[in-house]
Amino acid sequence: MTFRPAQRTREPAVPMKPVVDPAGWHTGELAANEDWVYELSVVEVGEILAAVAEVERQGLDILEMRREDFAMPRLDVALAALYDELLDGRGFVLIRGLPAGDLTKAQSAAAFWGIGTRFGGALSQNRQGHVLGHVKDFGGDYADANVRGYQTSARMSFHGDQSDYVALMCVQPSRSGGESLIASTVTIYNEMLKTCPDLAGELIAEFHQTRHGEVAPGDKPWYKLPVFSFHEGYFSARGAGVHALKAQELPGVPPFTDRQIAAFDAFEEAASHTCFTMDFRPGDIQILHNHLMVHTRTAFEDWPEPEHKRHLMRLWLSDWDGRPLVPGFRENLQGVSVAGMVPSAPIDKFEPA
Repeated sequence: MTFRPAQRTREPAVPMKPVVDPAGWHTGELAANEDWVYELSVVEVGEILAAVAEVERQGLDILEMRREDFAMPRLDVALAALYDELLDGRGFVLIRGLPAGDLTKAQSAAAFWGIGTRFGGALSQNRQGHVLGHVKDFGGDYADANVRGYQTSARMSFHGDQSDYVALMCVQPSRSGGESLIASTVTIYNEMLKTCPDLAGELIAEFHQTRHGEVAPGDKPWYKLPVFSFHEGYFSARGAGVHALKAQELPGVPPFTDRQIAAFDAFEEAASHTCFTMDFRPGDIQILHNHLMVHTRTAFEDWPEPEHKRHLMRLWLSDWDGRPLVPGFRENLQGVSVAGMVPSAPIDKFEPA
């Protein structure tokens, strides 16, 4: 297979008009072929493994690893093209071919981190300060306002994470289920404009979003962002889902109107009808642009053995040179910060957070 970038057709985005953007793809386009998959070459895999061996030789911890510590001159050419695709193309990439089954978890984490440095700076993902996160079923209740979906085996609503980009690397797939579902918010918006323009207009307003109890000193337990936004001719979006729904339980947050509820339902329905499903193989690295994509996964059944349970490593990546956003949008999506938090990058022994 040969990776090919999306056609770059973009017009200035205007509220309540159809958005023309390279990230406005449809499922049929992706299903027709796999030119959105970048398959690592033997030479590129060799570069990754050599870089991992070098950081091991130096005894570098994940938090000490910088881009310059992870030399990959051939692969860097491809990763620059993939960054461009993430920023100005389809809004997502899938990198395939990392031999995770031949690596220890520490080596897989180092490879993942090194690739991630080409896309942005790592952010903390929870109150424990994990800049290398782990998506695993810890038995949490997804209905709980302070429980996040990555701690459960439940299907989640479509959402974007608290960063410019989110990267996921598959360490171990589930026994069944757990497929990745991604949807273009450009396509969702355009579909809603055709079928229910009044409800699309409702989502241009700001909504309260929960911080899931991960609140920095002086902050409120929520922040406010629009679902659909327009700035400097660019369209961006956040998911109309659980972050806003769980905020309804917080003090000081006004209850949804009937029209807002209908708009959220219409968003989820459009996402479900336009989403693309992909399976994760061990070593796959999926990177999504959170301002253009929403994602979720299907519910899954795990293996009984602890060492075989579904496990994805995750990076939240910040890119201040990225897509133009309305003031306050990027500032409210810089990971999790709470009092006393110390950044950490656990590899294998970690607790739910």
